[in-house]
Amino acid sequence: MLDDIKKILWAAADKLRANMDAAEYKHLVLGLIFLKYVSDTFAARRAELTRRFLDEADDYFLHECDDEMLADELEDRDYYKEVNVFWVPEAARWEQLRAAAKQTDIGKRIDEALTVIEQENPKLKGILDKRYGRAQLPDGKLGELVDLVSTIGFGDDPGAARDVLGQVYEYFLGQFASAEGKKGGQFYTPASIVKTLVAVLAPHHGKVYDPCCGSGGMFVQSEKFIEAHGGKLGDVSIYGQESNPTTWRLAAMNLAIRGIDFNLGKEPADTFTRNQHPDLRADFILANPPFNISDWWHGSLEGDPRWLYGDPPQGNANYAWLQHMLHHLGPTGRAGIVLANGSMSSSQNNEGQIRAAMVEADVVEVMIALPGQLFFNTQIPACLWFLARKKTARPGEVLFIDARKLGRMISRVQAELTDEVIDRIAATVAAWRGEAGDYADQPGYCRSVALAEIAGHGHVLTPGRYVGAEAVEDDDEAFADKMRSLTEKLGEQMAKGAELDALIRQKLGVLGYEF
Repeated sequence: MLDDIKKILWAAADKLRANMDAAEYKHLVLGLIFLKYVSDTFAARRAELTRRFLDEADDYFLHECDDEMLADELEDRDYYKEVNVFWVPEAARWEQLRAAAKQTDIGKRIDEALTVIEQENPKLKGILDKRYGRAQLPDGKLGELVDLVSTIGFGDDPGAARDVLGQVYEYFLGQFASAEGKKGGQFYTPASIVKTLVAVLAPHHGKVYDPCCGSGGMFVQSEKFIEAHGGKLGDVSIYGQESNPTTWRLAAMNLAIRGIDFNLGKEPADTFTRNQHPDLRADFILANPPFNISDWWHGSLEGDPRWLYGDPPQGNANYAWLQHMLHHLGPTGRAGIVLANGSMSSSQNNEGQIRAAMVEADVVEVMIALPGQLFFNTQIPACLWFLARKKTARPGEVLFIDARKLGRMISRVQAELTDEVIDRIAATVAAWRGEAGDYADQPGYCRSVALAEIAGHGHVLTPGRYVGAEAVEDDDEAFADKMRSLTEKLGEQMAKGAELDALIRQKLGVLGYEF
């Protein structure tokens, strides 16, 4: 079913591709998907309630029920809210829009439907993107899109429908990131990187924060992790911030459809200059800030209390992000951050001094070097920083993991970390922390290093500098056996080559050629 939906939706995007760029049609398609989803799940819940109200064996059975009583009961919003289904007014239901798909004002009708859904569902207030009435599309194109989305069915189970829609969002955001190229990366972090951050941090409870949350992928993956490990979604509180208005709405929509309570701030805003959560102290921070951004500085940031380890350079925000996240960690909080590889070794414009101060303060816990080609939008090599306000295990040491060779190509230009690799990394960190299993250094892969040794390397945090090379077989007898075998094989191949050479000469001689 999911694959069929993906095909239909990508065909929907194709209908718009010739008329607008990916950054624009992304929101038109995703908005219609959302509208179809809320209408389908509402209709499914309404049908379920109708059956239960009339079933004498059901707790919801209505005694002496007539048509008027049934209709009144079906209008009670609490029945929908209790299973996390959005209330959809009649004018906003999909069949009404589908019936008007060929009308010239279909864009205006869709905007009005989104408006009334927002009004009826406070959780959605201000987050639905109403741009259909002003979309620059040829006549009939939007109606064709409505007809195509009409072929999607999300089923009768609200929980299953929510999961399907969530997967469709993830698929679409990945496809759009690829289509948009460089711009796409601002709202999409490849799933395998998100999974690695979540698996290492293991956010079971408390406050989870992403200061540059994009479309909310970190939160969604955290939800999956919590559920997979027997926890409840209510065990965590979600906090985020995003500066791009359309992406901010996309994140809110992505979380709302999954029933995740969230606080993305009062408005989309720049994290450095208009911090939406100034007093937040989080238990877990997960983030993929934009790499190496040079235009982040503002005069108001001079002497900011977040710069505990030194003033970050005005021409690169990497160490501003790191310090922002450390500032927002609670007493036992941990953070996982994706950054460009240069952040591990740069000594330009005070970066080396800030890194040294962070290392000496013992807030750097784990450093992971990633394979290349993981991102849609950049070939800049990336790494993962894991920070801890107070280490619960191995104070005075940093765990280095070199995963550069552990990627798997999934296309000509795209790589990923498999679930097996992610599990291996998470298990290595858990063992190092003393949480599960026994830890041991593995040459070429991981090593625990004391701060004094790191200081001896100028506080450079590149894993390859510390983990060494993979162990190679150095047993003399094994080498001799291998050499003997290879020599014998070479001799056989040379003899066979001589035989073939003689045969070729013989055949050519028959044809009159001489050597």
